[in-house]
Amino acid sequence: MEKVTLIDARGLLCPLPVLRLRKVLAGLAPGARVELSATDRASQIDVPHFCAQGGHRLIETREEGAALIYLIERG
Repeated sequence: MEKVTLIDARGLLCPLPVLRLRKVLAGLAPGARVELSATDRASQIDVPHFCAQGGHRLIETREEGAALIYLIERG
């Protein structure tokens, strides 16, 4: 099974979830996957925009309780 790097950004406000995501993705090889957990509702706009601008692929978005979960593949 493919390894997925987990980022827990619950409780952090914009722009911190995306900044954490950017930092982690910068250290990974293309094709690597990251799962970001965030509770800031602004991430619903920020994460897809960040992925589109950075050439990354947003594979999945789902809700688990109060958290939004994003599965991203590094471009």
